[in-house]
Amino acid sequence: MRTTFVAPLTPETAKEKTAAPAAETKPAPAPAPVKSDIVLVGLDFGTNKTCVKAAYGGSKELLASAIIPTVVGYTKEGIVENLIPGNAKVLYGEEALKNRLYLRCVPPLVDGVVEDLGAARDFLRHIRQVIDAPPNAELRAVVGVPASSDRAAREKLLAAVQDIFHKIILIPEPFLAALGVRDESRLNDPSYIDPVRNSLFVDIGAGTTDVCLVQGYFPSPEDQVSSPFAGDRVDALLAEAIRKQYPDVQLSLVKIREIKERYSYVGSTDTPASINVIVGGKMRRLEVTDAIGNACDRLLREVFELVKTAIARASTDSVGELLQNIILTGGGSRIRNIDTELQRMLAEEGYEKPRVQKAGDDYKEHVAKGGLAAARQAKESQWQQPGA
Repeated sequence: MRTTFVAPLTPETAKEKTAAPAAETKPAPAPAPVKSDIVLVGLDFGTNKTCVKAAYGGSKELLASAIIPTVVGYTKEGIVENLIPGNAKVLYGEEALKNRLYLRCVPPLVDGVVEDLGAARDFLRHIRQVIDAPPNAELRAVVGVPASSDRAAREKLLAAVQDIFHKIILIPEPFLAALGVRDESRLNDPSYIDPVRNSLFVDIGAGTTDVCLVQGYFPSPEDQVSSPFAGDRVDALLAEAIRKQYPDVQLSLVKIREIKERYSYVGSTDTPASINVIVGGKMRRLEVTDAIGNACDRLLREVFELVKTAIARASTDSVGELLQNIILTGGGSRIRNIDTELQRMLAEEGYEKPRVQKAGDDYKEHVAKGGLAAARQAKESQWQQPGA
């Protein structure tokens, strides 16, 4: 049974309140943004990267917008004074990665699910500081969750956000991505294809690949399919292939990801992936083109199977239009040729004129942007108090 997303999905029509007019003898001041004691937050708590967008309730002006690597670094015992910035005991994001030699780095999430509750709470406290809301403000967050999230995964997330966000709504990430991609300024344009109306969103993240039918209502479990085969699995396959090809070379996970993000492709490529690394103090040149292509191809095949499963669940009346609006987002959407290769595979499988496109270069912001849009539209009855 489908659950209706009762918050309206049309653009807000109510005009924002403005400041009280000045005395009649003076010209009226320009309208000022409305501020309240409620701060709305859209949060993409990702396995590798976290994006947050926040604004005061009633205001379109952003209070915070940031993308932060999802990592917490705890200072190792015995580190000398003034080696870590500010002699901090805990570092987050880029600072943690920059100083990782001196830290015990802990990923709060694994495959999109809270793995280390302490690290997750520490990281979310840092996010609270990034938002920089007044101490007396009520923070309400819409948080994206993988389509595969079960009850246990959601309970872990609720435990992580308790006492950090006052109220919360958990919504599948692909649905929030659709809201984030949506251009509300063009909804009256007959030529504009509204991604919230009837589309298939494929969110290829680090921990999970999620595919969701987005057809104007809050998606039910039947409208979503998910797999743990995502960016992290590509990293693991690439690392294994390089180890087999060059047994004396040990590359860090950070280096593996850098290689993948720079050279990833499916199909064919005109850009050979040759990298220079220092092994035993000497420079070595590694040829890893095939290793990257094979790892990314495994991901493409997984996406293909997930998309076929999702299409089979769409109604006969909607599937024709749906095939014209298959949208790739998430970090995996940046793999070269993945849109054209997926479209080719679907066409060869016999699907009628499929059209696959990428959501755009700002893919890291789509879920958080959609979360903020959902928070602005949410009814009071939809908000949940963590721990209640």
